[in-house]
Amino acid sequence: MYDDILVPTDGSACAMAAVEEAIDHANTHDAQLHLLYVVDETRVPDGEQPELYDALETEGEDAIADARARAKAADVTSIRAAIGAGAPHQVILEYADDNGIDLIVMGTHGRSGLERALLGSVTERVLRTADQPVLTVRETEEPA
Repeated sequence: MYDDILVPTDGSACAMAAVEEAIDHANTHDAQLHLLYVVDETRVPDGEQPELYDALETEGEDAIADARARAKAADVTSIRAAIGAGAPHQVILEYADDNGIDLIVMGTHGRSGLERALLGSVTERVLRTADQPVLTVRETEEPA
């Protein structure tokens, strides 16, 4: 049913719950798992503060490495990983369209609590505008 599954991650506990769900679906459907971290350029004013950008990119590399390790430990055989930059919801949607994604799996919330309260979460924006089905996952009480 699903050949390509995308799970955007920011390394948060809720995102890791989504990673676990995406891993289960990838195994069930023998699908390729796509891991994506987006450096939120809206948090870095117009090329200023390169150290902040570098820190966000390092955070992304760590989140991707953790998700990849979990997928490999669960015997997912096909994994692609990418780090994008821009407005997170736009990068996620573009990645999904450009890579033939059949299912997007996302945590219900990430790390940006204030933005979520004021502007709506990245997940809500993707959910409202994606052409693909979007599966949302809540953070569990149990450690992933």
